[in-house]
Amino acid sequence: MEQRKFKGQSLFAFPPDYTVVDIETNGLSTGDCEIIEVSALKCRDYMVTDTFSSLIKPTEPIGWFITNLTGITNDMVADAPDAADVLGRFYDFVGKDIIVGHNVNFDVNFLYDKLWLHNGLVLDNDFVDTLRLARKALPHISNHKQTTIAEYYGISTRGAHRALRDCEICNACYINLKRELRV
Repeated sequence: MEQRKFKGQSLFAFPPDYTVVDIETNGLSTGDCEIIEVSALKCRDYMVTDTFSSLIKPTEPIGWFITNLTGITNDMVADAPDAADVLGRFYDFVGKDIIVGHNVNFDVNFLYDKLWLHNGLVLDNDFVDTLRLARKALPHISNHKQTTIAEYYGISTRGAHRALRDCEICNACYINLKRELRV
């Protein structure tokens, strides 16, 4: 879809009901890269009530850089379901929830494009970016990477760069940022 004309709005808010989302990809551009893992935490009143996580079998091999970063190997995705299957189930899981994520515009753009490509579905959910919240709440820290924010709050970053663990880290950061901004 050109220019993602049905894409949701970026919110600067702390809704109590939301779904934290994270993806891992085999590159950085939505045009020529694929999602290889998608995870989500459904939260109600800031508490996790359900989870979704799946590897996705890509059509192209995963390069060494991505394997080194994420730990996801070609062997791990060899028998994974295809993108249409996983993304359809992910879409149903998220429903109309507000999406929360770190640098979430990246994830939302990928998901928007790939849901349209593989399933003919439009991801029009509004979203909250913890990167944006952190820049407001923590202007004094050295950078606003999710791991830096987590370490600032004493949240373990062990297992980072896998989608489900990144969702857990993001959710903990989101709750701490809410307290920081006293909202």
